[in-house]
Amino acid sequence: MMSISEKVIIITGASSGIGAATVKVLAQQHAKLVIGARRLARLTALKQALPNATIVPQQVDVTNYEDVQALVQTALDHFGRVDAFYNNAGIMPVNAMSVGARDEWQQILDVNVTGVLNGIAAVLPTMIKQQHGHILATDSVAGHVAVPDHVVYSGSKFAVRAIMEGLRQEQYQNNIRTTLISPGSVATELYQSIADETHQQAEIDIEKQLGIDPVNIARAVAFAINAPESVAVNEMVIRPTKQAI
Repeated sequence: MMSISEKVIIITGASSGIGAATVKVLAQQHAKLVIGARRLARLTALKQALPNATIVPQQVDVTNYEDVQALVQTALDHFGRVDAFYNNAGIMPVNAMSVGARDEWQQILDVNVTGVLNGIAAVLPTMIKQQHGHILATDSVAGHVAVPDHVVYSGSKFAVRAIMEGLRQEQYQNNIRTTLISPGSVATELYQSIADETHQQAEIDIEKQLGIDPVNIARAVAFAINAPESVAVNEMVIRPTKQAI
């Protein structure tokens, strides 16, 4: 069994929230990390805050396939392989469908769905060649139940569930594991992607009341990655205890 300290792990959406927390948790376990996000300064600061860790930061826009390919190539150039790829980048604009916020809808699909597909497409050839690998994605409780004003966001997360289950069925014979992480309310900066001020404040209020520390999600990610190669932790739903939905 390969220990987590021997693994090369790529993380997108690593500049804040669940992504940054996962970097810290995996760095403590001495994993070799290639981290990507649009905000390169945040990534650089994260690397500097963990001086004893092996971290390679790189700017990436997950909606741009060439960017994601370059992130995978960076891992290969530095370490010669990719053991895990964590598709974590995501946004959560919310509005009633009657608002017709089509630009928001397209952005949600581009980041939350196409971004995950880009990650899979970029790393899958390497993992098939290796005959091992682990692809993870951050989903949401909203990918299990739809609620008013979150319908398009929920739709994107339902799509990610279907994509990851399809990937599992297609690639298990190549020893490629899949894990879907579905958090409930987490205290992150995700609310910043909500343009509508009323909905944004409502999300802030929920996070203040219920939101769990993102390190709890990061520990779940580490648990799944650290499972024996013969074990695939396919889905984890992690809610605050007092969250109803």
